[in-house]
Amino acid sequence: MSTATPWDDLVAAALLGTERRTPPITPRPGQDAPAALLDAAALSTVRRRAGLRPAVSRPAPSPAPEDPRPSLPPAARSRLAMLLAGRSAPGSGRRSAPDLAELLPQWLAMANQYGYRAPDALLPALLDAARARTDLRPEALTLGGARVLWLARLNPEWRFALRGGGAGRAAEAPAAVDADADPSASPCPQEAAEAVTEEAAPRPGGPATPDPAVPGGPTTPGPATPGPATPGHTTPGAAAARDTPAAVPADIQRQWEEGLFAERVSLLAAVRHRDPELGLALLGGSWSTERAEDRLMFLDSLRDDLSPSDEPFLEQALADRSRNVRATAAELLSALPGSALASRMAERSRTCVSLTAGVLAIEAPAECDGGMQRDGVVAKPPSGRGERAWWFGQLVEATPLEHWSDWFGGRGAAEIVALPVADGWQADLQAAWCRAAVRQRSVEWSRALLGAPSAPPAAAPTTSPVPGSPGGAAPPTAASWRDPAKLLSALPSAERAEWVADFIAAHGLSDAFRLLGVCAVPWAEPLGRAVVDALDIARDAGSYPWSFSGVMGLAERCLDPDQADRLEVLTAISDEPADGSPGAGGYWSEAFQRLVGTLRLRAAMRRELEPPPGAVPPGAVPPGAVPTGPAPTHAAPTGPAPTP
Repeated sequence: MSTATPWDDLVAAALLGTERRTPPITPRPGQDAPAALLDAAALSTVRRRAGLRPAVSRPAPSPAPEDPRPSLPPAARSRLAMLLAGRSAPGSGRRSAPDLAELLPQWLAMANQYGYRAPDALLPALLDAARARTDLRPEALTLGGARVLWLARLNPEWRFALRGGGAGRAAEAPAAVDADADPSASPCPQEAAEAVTEEAAPRPGGPATPDPAVPGGPTTPGPATPGPATPGHTTPGAAAARDTPAAVPADIQRQWEEGLFAERVSLLAAVRHRDPELGLALLGGSWSTERAEDRLMFLDSLRDDLSPSDEPFLEQALADRSRNVRATAAELLSALPGSALASRMAERSRTCVSLTAGVLAIEAPAECDGGMQRDGVVAKPPSGRGERAWWFGQLVEATPLEHWSDWFGGRGAAEIVALPVADGWQADLQAAWCRAAVRQRSVEWSRALLGAPSAPPAAAPTTSPVPGSPGGAAPPTAASWRDPAKLLSALPSAERAEWVADFIAAHGLSDAFRLLGVCAVPWAEPLGRAVVDALDIARDAGSYPWSFSGVMGLAERCLDPDQADRLEVLTAISDEPADGSPGAGGYWSEAFQRLVGTLRLRAAMRRELEPPPGAVPPGAVPPGAVPTGPAPTHAAPTGPAPTP
């Protein structure tokens, strides 16, 4: 048998068979061809393995960074493992078992309030959960800290953790990623943004930096581009005359140029949060080359850290070739009460509204000129809406609300809202005021426009043309111009809860679903009591609980866990009324059992996370407290609430 038989020839003979192809070997005496072929293959395999030269080894990953935050208590660690696995609590019935998937976001928020770090062994499961549910990402990655970012670099399926939006506060964990990490792995945007404060100074001989006030403007000072002589308009030359902003650090510029779109949005938000001027410089450098849809998203990302220093940039964006970009720039400028656009809109509104003998008279614009369109007024109204009413509403909603008090003799918001409006313009005027109050976050105006919670709930507006009505369309009904959920968001949390509680007492739960979604968690005692009382009334009426499944789901997540014992009485099967739905009492009993069980589980979660006395982690909330804030957005569908 040859000792140098080519491997490919052996493979070919094995595939075709020794009867169809003679093996390229000489069998030993008494040995058949198949056995000789196998012997040759075995010998060749040993030879190939023994003669294999070892490949150049890749550098081992750098050690995971240290995370000095305290570890979870043992019971809380077990609870997290259970929540990530999605297992129900022991002994729970099929219908009355708490939904662990809905409790995981709340557990993560509480753990982060206490300043804990995730157990190393559970980091993969935590990343898998965050990959599957985007609503978990900010809190999950915060709990994971720097180690979860280190781990995400080693698995392409977890790269989302490095791409923004989802990274949340993860990069702000106390520990930093080791400097010896794999250089081929792109750092996450938040980590790069942390270098802003250290590398913000211009580098000698570095590239010129675009003027952040000029979207897509030149990198070196040049003559101003002539533009329309609009009052309050900041020309590129005027913007360039400002102090030169700091140069963009090279690593951040590289990520901005090479990153995916989601990474770039997150990078811009992170840089803006630390240095607004540097964020504008980053955006301005590539503004003219961005796609219209990307410019729109980048511009919208300025909303969170909006400040008067953004006005020159936004003024230039008013001349953008995209209508949506122009509209977003105008909306952002109108949210700055001291902006030139807000002043221009105020002057236009002043000519449209007058107070005579205690009555507001409206003279809507006769045309939508070029200046109005440049300032974000959309000329073409939606179907069924009159042009003049459409233009008028856009002017009023962009007008700073404090001007109305100055124009109307120092009257407060409540007095102005109560003034009669001539010729059927009241709904249009107050609808625009509502939008302005939400945009400008005005507590006084939101409170005045909300009115009493006993007022009729908002109805769908009427848009069919009616002869003789303002602008050619029927005015909305008395309550249709209000959006209580949006107006409530501007009020303090205690006042918000009290208003919604009174609303439920007056109107029940059928119109309260969206209102409950903007209330702080856990619900204040008056609000929680109002919701439970309304559910009890619905049970006594004999209807099925499925009509209230949305409200019941919110109650499981938002009621104060300390109310569980008080609700125990509702788990009993009640007598069914003669005209009630068959079997409704049993279904209500199961629904309340699940509610009580979930509240008790939430209370247990809270106790498990509380540190021992005298060992409160840094940044922890006081023992017994729970995070507050609006109800989880994934818990509130956008559609209308079910009606009983």
